[in-house]
Amino acid sequence: MDLKKYIRSIPNYPKKGILFRDITTLIKDPEAFGFTNDKIIEIAKKMQFDKVAAIESRGFVFASTVSYALKKPFILLRKKNKLPAKTYSVDFTLEYGEATIEVHKDSINSGEKILVIDDLIATGGTAEAAAKLIKISGGIVAGFIFVINLFDLPGNKLLKDKGFKTECLIEFPGH
Repeated sequence: MDLKKYIRSIPNYPKKGILFRDITTLIKDPEAFGFTNDKIIEIAKKMQFDKVAAIESRGFVFASTVSYALKKPFILLRKKNKLPAKTYSVDFTLEYGEATIEVHKDSINSGEKILVIDDLIATGGTAEAAAKLIKISGGIVAGFIFVINLFDLPGNKLLKDKGFKTECLIEFPGH
């Protein structure tokens, strides 16, 4: 199945110069959504990990199916002030601003291997922040799975250069 035809491209969103790759057109199609989840689960089965983590919010859509299918605990990596208990926080730069993500302090135990799933890798700031959260929590990043890699932006290369395993289902230019 050609997943690219299910991704909507929106120019100048959320700001001028950004070409936003929208997954809502993929997830509203049951066949494309099912195919995407099956592919992510297939990749995840080949990786060794204890828990699956997702980056807010579109990562939740895909990581929850991996958690359910593979019977692995699911960890939420959320925007600042969205988690109710004590958290670790990491500030980072996005392609279009600054942000903070957090994880509950009791989500990851020392030495646990965490698979991180998100919809898209662009500049790598959010994914790198997720890796830092896992590390300060005592965990180890088992790898990353993304639906989309924006191949002309540095994110995927940044993660690989730092020694992280990354897998992507489809690629698009980011501009």
